[in-house]
Formats: sequence, C-alpha cells, structure tokens
Amino acid sequence: MKFIPLALAAALLLTASAHADESDIRKALTQQFPGAKISSVQKTPYSGLYEVYLDGQLVYADAKAQYVFLGDVVDLKSRTNLTQARLNQLQAVKWDSFPLNNALKTVKGNGARKLILFSDVDCPYCRRFEAELAKVDNITVYTFLYPIEGLHPKAPQTSKQIWCAPDRNKAWDDYISRGVVPKNDGNCPNPVAANVALGNQLKVSGTPTLFFANGQRVPGMVPAAQLEKLLAANAK
Repeated sequence: MKFIPLALAAALLLTASAHADESDIRKALTQQFPGAKISSVQKTPYSGLYEVYLDGQLVYADAKAQYVFLGDVVDLKSRTNLTQARLNQLQAVKWDSFPLNNALKTVKGNGARKLILFSDVDCPYCRRFEAELAKVDNITVYTFLYPIEGLHPKAPQTSKQIWCAPDRNKAWDDYISRGVVPKNDGNCPNPVAANVALGNQLKVSGTPTLFFANGQRVPGMVPAAQLEKLLAANAK
C-alpha cells in the first residue's frame, strides 16, 4: 500500500483525551485533516485498533484516538497480510461497471471463468503473468491496456499500435512474447486514454492488477496454481 505523506501522518497524531468510538474517531480525523475522505471506520479484532479507510488507504487508530498507525498488519501464523486482504475487499469493483468493449478479449477452452486484467505492455511482471496465464484453461480474460507512462514512456504508443492492429490479440501476444511492435502508427480510435483514466479512478497503482467475477481485486503477479485458487474462491 502507498504510505500517507509525512505531513499528513503528523496531522493524524491526535490528542483527544476522551475514549473514542467509531464516530469519535471519524470526527477527530476530520478535524485534524478536513480534506480527507473517510469512507469507513470500524473496530478490528486485533489489539483494540480501529480500521480507518482514508483516501483509498487503510490506517489504524487506537481506541482513544491519540495515535494513528501506518503500515500493514500481518498474521504471522497464517502469513496473511490482513491489511492487503481488507483493502482488496474495500476496493472490489462490480463486474458490470467495467467497459469490456475497451479490453482485449481472450477465450480459452469453454471460457466459463472470467478475469479482468490491467496490464502494461512493457511491465516485466505482466510478461511473467502471461506465461502463468498460458497454463490456465477454461477462462475468458479481458485485458485492459494500461500503460504506466512514468515507468514505461513508450508503453502508451505501443498500446495504441496493438489496439490498431488487424488482429489485436495476436499483436498483443507477439509483443509480450517476442517484442514485435505492430506495423502501424497507432492512429485509430482506441481506448488507451480511457483505460488510464479508469485505472486511475479505481486506484490501480501497478500492473498486473486482477479483478475477479465477484469484483475482488488482487494486485501483482500470481503463479498459475494460485490463480486457480483465486478463480475458485472469487467466482460470481
């Protein structure tokens, strides 16, 4: 997760003396940082902390609203990142809200299982994920071309050229597997800018980012065996 800037962190070191419940914590945070969007506040089952979903991030407050803690909570017994798991729930997106016409569609086998993928053409982790994805059958994958220009300056243009190719899926495969750039200028109606805007709206900060049929989000490269488990666990 992205950490809140130091100035914000300092602003969140509260000094309220009364014992706080959810509404008190929300009020105190709003007073200390009025520009923040606080989507939810709820008590956690660990260490008496309160979970605060703040500007798309999770932070934790103590019961007296004196301190705010930044970082991930990890269950050492199960090796589970509880913060990331909770973020995945909070940041789930309804499947029907995705403009699937703006994505490359790939059907394998019976295509029964569904996956949405935000992928940067020049992201090495995306290429590794494609190799794992090739091992998975009976799936329909919707790939949103999502170039992160700050990391890969040529990715927006290459994404447009892939979309403008006569066979988009082949052009995608050729570039991902062999680095073959489509022979066109990318000057056709394309959804690349719209995909970038959508990803920014959904706070997709890295690639690959996966969305499953029930809306659950999983960021990062996952191996085929883990993907199979995720598809089963997050079916619609």
